Parts: sequence; C-alpha cells; structure tokens
Amino acid sequence: MLLLIAGSVAPVNPWLCLPFGAMILMIAIFPLFFGSFWHKYFGHIAIAMGGGMVLYYLLVLQNTHTPLHTLFEYVQFVSLIAALYFAANVIKVSVHHQGLPWINLSFLLGGAIISNFIGTTGASILLINPFLYLNKGRVKPFHVAFFIFMVSNVGGALTPIGDPPLFLGFLRGVPFFWSTQHLFLPWLVALIALSGIFFCLDRRELKKNPVRSSRDQREGSWISLSGKRSLPWLAIIIGSVFLDPNLSEHIPHFIYEGARVSYLREIIMIACAAGAYKTASPQVMAGGGFNFFPIREVALLFLGIFGTMMPALELIRHISGSPEVGNFLGPSVLYWTTGFLSGFLDNAPTYLTFLTASMASHQADVHQVSHVVNFALGDGLTDITLKCLKAISLSSVFFGAFTYVGNGPNLMISSIARAKGISMPSFFGYLFRFSIPFLLPVLFLIWYLFFVLI
Repeated sequence: MLLLIAGSVAPVNPWLCLPFGAMILMIAIFPLFFGSFWHKYFGHIAIAMGGGMVLYYLLVLQNTHTPLHTLFEYVQFVSLIAALYFAANVIKVSVHHQGLPWINLSFLLGGAIISNFIGTTGASILLINPFLYLNKGRVKPFHVAFFIFMVSNVGGALTPIGDPPLFLGFLRGVPFFWSTQHLFLPWLVALIALSGIFFCLDRRELKKNPVRSSRDQREGSWISLSGKRSLPWLAIIIGSVFLDPNLSEHIPHFIYEGARVSYLREIIMIACAAGAYKTASPQVMAGGGFNFFPIREVALLFLGIFGTMMPALELIRHISGSPEVGNFLGPSVLYWTTGFLSGFLDNAPTYLTFLTASMASHQADVHQVSHVVNFALGDGLTDITLKCLKAISLSSVFFGAFTYVGNGPNLMISSIARAKGISMPSFFGYLFRFSIPFLLPVLFLIWYLFFVLI
C-alpha cells in the first residue's frame, strides 16, 4: 500500500532516493573492500553526490526551498558537532585505573548521565579517549559499540540538551522537563539491560585477556582532569544551544518563508571552537591524540548524506502524511517506523517528520506551540498523543545507535577508535555483530514493556 501511495502523487520521483541508498552502501562497503581508495576520495564522492542532488533540485525541479532548508539543518548540525569536538577534545580526562568490568561499566553509566548535560556529542568526544586508554591493550570492538549505545545515544534521552531530536521537540514547544518525566523509566530499563549484556561480555573478555599490570594507579582518585581552560568554551557552547529565535523573538534573526532564522548560535559555536583550539595546551592535545580527521570525515560524509536524503525525507513526509497512513500511526507503528528510519537516516529530521505526521493525524499543527504542548501532555481524555510522542522520542534517540549514520557522534567515535588502531567493523559488520544481537532485543523489550503492557 505504501508503495502505491508513494508512486501515485509523490512530490518527488521515488527513484531519486537511489543516490541516498548508494551513499549508505558506499559508506558500508567501500572501507571494507576499497579501503585506500575510499580513505583518499570519500570527501570528493560525498561532495559530488550531495552537490549533484542539490543541483538537480535547483536546476531541474526548480525547488529552492528544500535545498535551503537542508543547508540550514546541515550548518546547525556541523556547527554543533565541530564546536563540541574542538572544545571537548582539548580537555583530557585521565584515568588512573585498570579497565576492569565494573570500572568500565561505571564509566559508561557515568557517561550516559553526563550526556544529558553536555549532549551525547560532547560526552562522546570528552570520554572516548579516556575510555580507550582505560582498556589499553585489551580494547575490543564491543567496547566501542557499547560506548556508542550507552553514551552516544541512549544516555541522552532525559533532556533536550541530550540528543538533537529532543532539542527539536523542545524548540517546537515540548516542555523542557517532559523527557525527564516521561522517558526516565524506559531510559533506566534500557541502560540496565545494556549494562548487564556489557558486563557479561567484558567479564568473559577479561578472562581471555587478563590485565597484567597495575599501571598508573594513584591513591585517592582514579580520574583527573587536564585542559580546564577549555571548560568555559564548552559551557558557552552548551549555553548557546538555546539562542534560537523560536524560543525568543529578541534574538537577532531574519524571516525566511515565514520562519525565524538566525545564525547567531552557529557563529558563537564556531568562535568558541576556534578559541578552544587556539588556547588549548599543546601537551594536553598531544596527550589526547588530537587530530582533524574525525571531524573532517563526519562533516564531509554527512554533507553527502544530507544532500542525497532530501528526496527520501520528502517521500517519507508524503507517505506518513497521507490519510491512508495517518490512521495507522499509533504508538507501536511510530516506535518501529521512526526507529528504523532513524537508524539509517539522521535521527533529528526523522523525529520531526513523524512528529509532524502524528500531530496532523490528530488534527494538530506542529507549528503551533499550544498544539505541541497539548499533544505532549495528552488530549485530556486519553494518553494516546502522549504515548505517540513518547514512541517518537524514545525510538529516534535509542535507534540512533543502530548504525554508524543514525546519530552524529557514532561515525566520529568509530573514526577515533580506528585512528587508535582498533579494528572496528564495517557498517554492516557493526549492524550484524552488535546492533542486531545486542541492541535490538533491548529495543524490543522497551517496546513490549512500555507500548504493549502499559
């Protein structure tokens, strides 16, 4: 039925989704079979494919709205990722202990909590190097995979700062503490389940590859912080997240097609990134193995992803917004549909797409703050709209860990791990070795407990 709807009066030709599929497949396959070629030319390929789709929209479809809207989103995405990368990567967290299973688990749970205050991107960049050092000599790909699961994604479900989809909801009118109140129990269950799996895997690995020395242990404290001069930069970046004209009309902005647009936040973020880099201690940067490749890789690959996914997102909006489909957009359908698409598309626009469609199916307008508030709090008679938003929010955040491209930090963490000499799996290797056997059962448990039983 969906294909018939898509093929009938779709706003774009469904065949235009093929470049996005090709982009994902290249990210998945080329590093495995054409490693040296991909490492050298991935940027050229991403620019050509993303730029080619933009030119097609501008010159053939004569559509300027979609490319400009995508450009706004890409600039916002890259500015935040880059700012946090530079500000957090010049702060060095040193761990003076062995990577024992209970220590590793404590580290991951601490990172999951921190991600709600500095974002999953900030927490990931700040903590990945000390986590790898903590397990120096016995790091396995599953260590990095569970870091991505717990710190880079699931952990940030409690505040709008935590993950980009929730921040988009906050900008639209979802109350700031809504996610803390309504997502806490699923967040806790997911982290407990992932913790149990990780602890068993790490304990088994320790028996196979035991720690042989008591290196660098100090009495009194097993964590120290260097590069504190960069903390103010990081704080300014986090604070600037709220400089959005949709939150306050007093923020300098211009009007584009009836919407308020401002780049003040992005200018501040880039300025802070430059300030953090220029004022960072060379010793701290050298000790943390700072280099530009991870942020360059993420910026270029997501340029290709953002460009080629324009028709895919338009097609999803068209299908989900049709009356035939809108009637079926209950919490369970939203959970799995939003989730799996978040795993392969960027989870932020996927969240907004299905929030818009779900609200429309309940005669509500996502552009009206009062409508969003009522949708988030329930319709007054039943909690169906609240459960719909809960499904969209949980799945977009949790399923963001499903692939390397589901959420911004994933690809960066994988790149940092590879730069440290860790043999990270390919796109499909990560999917079949870790996401499907370990993450998917947890996602199924969350769905059953909170959308079937309750």
